[in-house]
Amino acid sequence: MEKIWPRSKEGFTTLELIVVVVAVGVLTVFFFMQAVTMAALERDDWSKRAINAMYFVLEDINFARDGFYPEVLNEDTLRGFDPEFFTDPFGMNIGMEGSVFTYEPSNCTDGECQHYVLRAVLEREAEFVRRSRN
Repeated sequence: MEKIWPRSKEGFTTLELIVVVVAVGVLTVFFFMQAVTMAALERDDWSKRAINAMYFVLEDINFARDGFYPEVLNEDTLRGFDPEFFTDPFGMNIGMEGSVFTYEPSNCTDGECQHYVLRAVLEREAEFVRRSRN
């Protein structure tokens, strides 16, 4: 009896091709999931660095020099501070609605405050908070 579909020794079977396609698909999904996680971790790291930078300027420069904290954080109240750090990872300045950075001054009189709380809402970790030393 003659074979209708002769079997060739060259090439791959359909099953082998399906296995390879599924394996490549799984690896691609894994790669993109890791890329998304790494991007979120980088944004969290940027947020923590920015909050820490603001904190140290507020404590070691502003409070040490003036004896109080500003009521609003901006380029005028934190002179010499890199304005890039006022911007969260999504391009919003501290104090803007929707920003992941917040500055909450308290016990303020005529723009001079005695305490504050700096916050950053992180994606992969708990909220990052720095409070005034005094």
